[in-house]
Amino acid sequence: MIRLALALCAMVLPVGAAAQPHGHSPYAGKESREIKSLSEADLDDLRAGRGWGLALAAELNGVPGPAHLLELKEQIGLAPAQVTVLEALFAQMQAEAQAAGRRFIAAEAAIEAAFRDRNLTPDRLRQLIAASAEARAQLRFVHLVRHLETLPVLTPEQIDRYNVLRGYGAGDPCKNVPAGHDPAMWRRHNNCK
Repeated sequence: MIRLALALCAMVLPVGAAAQPHGHSPYAGKESREIKSLSEADLDDLRAGRGWGLALAAELNGVPGPAHLLELKEQIGLAPAQVTVLEALFAQMQAEAQAAGRRFIAAEAAIEAAFRDRNLTPDRLRQLIAASAEARAQLRFVHLVRHLETLPVLTPEQIDRYNVLRGYGAGDPCKNVPAGHDPAMWRRHNNCK
């Protein structure tokens, strides 16, 4: 039994070693980023107040958000009064998300600067991480609470229609991108490989 285990280990180790060229990190090329932990797409999303995937707990559990509801207002059959409420929710969400996004970017930039300048102690690092975590939590709250606030505006039938139009419950979301959606963004939001 021990020989079999050793033989299996010997077969697996070279395969793992071959997966990554010697000396190359999967992070190679990211060292030139403005903030190493955030891509340009991340920064663009955060600055624009886009969802950044932070509302998936609501979205994928049948609690739509105002942005996508407004995109699909004709297909869902939203009344003018519903559209007015959703536009107000969206405007509030976007303004708050942009402000929270700026705070999160600043918190990540502070961590970046502290490491770059080698001006860091464990206590200071803990403070910087806590500030970043708080900013990200506030950003997530902004997006999730607006999803929650849409429920009283909609009928159950409209929620069902929304979920159908978004492709939820229609098999693998990675293979079934709903019409009218950016495929790359859809796959990113649904954690597709």
